[in-house]
Amino acid sequence: MSQGRSTPRNLSSTLNPDPTATSTPDGIDSPVKDIYVSWEDYHRLIERLAVQIYQSGWTFNQIVCLAKGGVRVGDILARMFGCPLAILAVSSYGGKDNRQRGSITFSRDLTMTTPNLGSHILVVDDLVDSGITLERSLVWLDRHYGFYIEEMRTAVLWEKSTSVYQPHYAVEYLTQSPWIHQPFEPYERMTSEGWQDLLQNHGSEPRSGQSVL
Repeated sequence: MSQGRSTPRNLSSTLNPDPTATSTPDGIDSPVKDIYVSWEDYHRLIERLAVQIYQSGWTFNQIVCLAKGGVRVGDILARMFGCPLAILAVSSYGGKDNRQRGSITFSRDLTMTTPNLGSHILVVDDLVDSGITLERSLVWLDRHYGFYIEEMRTAVLWEKSTSVYQPHYAVEYLTQSPWIHQPFEPYERMTSEGWQDLLQNHGSEPRSGQSVL
């Protein structure tokens, strides 16, 4: 299993920091600006990650994404590279706004449609913060499926300098540890007011194929 990163990292983020919002993640003494990511930014980052992987020339036959954060990334990469996708559910954050790091919990097994796992695996997540989740995921895969695996590499959209693990592929390298607000984050904080807004905007829309007369 390859452990080191083989591609150069970008030295700064090119995303959209909010000029007023600040957060103080674990291990960071001074406040740093949050980063807000639009859907357009998000999909562009996935495409840039795909290009980086493609240009490396590495051949793989399986993608494993870490749920929930890596599901969308893994899905798009699996479509682009034509590889089977497996899902490993991992939980390490909770509390208010999912900002509290806790113990890491793994699902009992992978979710996949192929009879066996591939031999050359690209393990995908959205980011490495502490890096512990991704690192332990590789250990989990090796313990449960090491018989099939010849090589694993890792890919993320964001790598923070606080990470103890360096992924092989990463689009943005963040010298500080800002909180990244991804475009699906509002769905994780649904309130009764949010549901009322959705009902007001979409609740009366007819189903596809249903007559509006």
